[in-house]
Amino acid sequence: MEQQLKLIMGCDLAAYDFKCEILKAMRANGYNITDVGCNSSKEGLYAPIAKKVADAVASGEYEYGILICGTGQGMAMAANKVKGIKAALCYDIFPAVMAKEHNNSNILCTGAWMMEVPKALKMIETWLFAKYAGNHDEGLGLLDEYERER
Repeated sequence: MEQQLKLIMGCDLAAYDFKCEILKAMRANGYNITDVGCNSSKEGLYAPIAKKVADAVASGEYEYGILICGTGQGMAMAANKVKGIKAALCYDIFPAVMAKEHNNSNILCTGAWMMEVPKALKMIETWLFAKYAGNHDEGLGLLDEYERER
């Protein structure tokens, strides 16, 4: 089954093996995902990878991004520095759905040390197909306003 979403994914060295498993499974399920690294468990900093993914999503080139490091925290912090990005750090399905439905997140961050691959796959896929509920526009508007103040 071919998925029509245009996705971009990246990781740091701590999450390299985990990302490879996620990527392989998602591609086998028909997802079109661009992998921007890192390309080894020996080297790969989180900040440049997060920026690459965040810039690509913010520009509209990709619909959604997935970022993975040891805990996901560094990726989320780095991605959220890019204007227009709402990166959510999640380790479970319910917060991932809420990140999309209530916060209109466009990047999902998670941690390779924090969960197993099958659960991560279910969380990612559930997040991808959750829809923004549209009832949090006021709060999201404030986030946009804060971003413009920078």
